Amino acid sequence: MRLFAAMALALAAVPAMTGAVATAAEAEHPEARPFDADRNAAADILLARARALMTGKRVLVVLGGNWCHDSRGLAGWFERPRFAEMLGDRYELVYVDVGRPQRGEGRNLDVAARYGIDEITGTPTVLVLSSSGRLLNPETATTWNNAASREEEAIYDYFADFIPETG
Repeated sequence: MRLFAAMALALAAVPAMTGAVATAAEAEHPEARPFDADRNAAADILLARARALMTGKRVLVVLGGNWCHDSRGLAGWFERPRFAEMLGDRYELVYVDVGRPQRGEGRNLDVAARYGIDEITGTPTVLVLSSSGRLLNPETATTWNNAASREEEAIYDYFADFIPETG
């Protein structure tokens, strides 16, 4: 009976140890899976823009997919308390699933086109919009396909730079 109890305790510790390893790995490169192919991207953005007009926030549209390591990595950073606070206070965040446009299996590509991005060559593509819907980062919107390997501070600073000055 003692042998059985010892084995049960040892087996119970395995998931905990595995979780500790996963947590350490996530601390270095957090990941999330917020992209939902069934959402109505146009409606989500329209609602975010309406909220942004009322609150003076920016709109942050992340075009990506759960299959994409860099899309998941950027979304993972956004869930961290430091990012969540800054983004929550100053942005309306919208995730748009674009499928696999690089393979000709894209969806919601009209969203990017609406803001002057003719082609999604990599994911994520990140649109920073004013509350009126003007694209504020046309030069860098398509440069996020290496998001998972960017430094935390550089990512934070990028989005903090688009926050309008108050008072």
